[in-house]
Amino acid sequence: MPKDIRKLLENYPEESASLSEKHALNFESKLMKELHQEKPKRRNIYWLSIAASLALLVTVGIQFIDSGKTVEPPVITEGSAPTENVEPKIQLGNISPELNAIETYYTNSIKLELSQLDMTDENKELVDTYLKKVKELTNEYKTLTLELTSKGVNDQTVDALIRNLQLRLQLLQRLKKQLNDLKDLKDTKNENNIV
Repeated sequence: MPKDIRKLLENYPEESASLSEKHALNFESKLMKELHQEKPKRRNIYWLSIAASLALLVTVGIQFIDSGKTVEPPVITEGSAPTENVEPKIQLGNISPELNAIETYYTNSIKLELSQLDMTDENKELVDTYLKKVKELTNEYKTLTLELTSKGVNDQTVDALIRNLQLRLQLLQRLKKQLNDLKDLKDTKNENNIV
């Protein structure tokens, strides 16, 4: 029972709709008000940008101050031997910012792993064994750093330094895993003894 809309509208009386005289002006003023709204005020973004700039300048300044420190090579006169405690002039972190980031990451991770070790009388022997190996790797790292200073920067020495850092971190992570396994084993034995 569809109805045709044309037939329905034939009998519909037309109403004349008239617009007010100020309709165009009202429409235009509303349109301008809508399109040209005032921008919301920025809340102290100016001060925040100044604070961020100052923080950046301080950070960059600290980087330049730290990188400006160089260690003078030891003066070796005839009959004297170089001391073992003298830091080498060239280190892995001094070569490039990327290598500095790598060295910093590994050394911080190694320090973190060392700080998290739980050494007890039961695991002292295991910990000592691993720490002895880590010390050997640390001494090898110092030797490689001296080689870097004496022979200059080359890919083989840089790779060996990075592998040394990786190996030390892996050893400490393996030690941590073994200590956790021993602790779990001990807890399991204690639970079995209780039951």
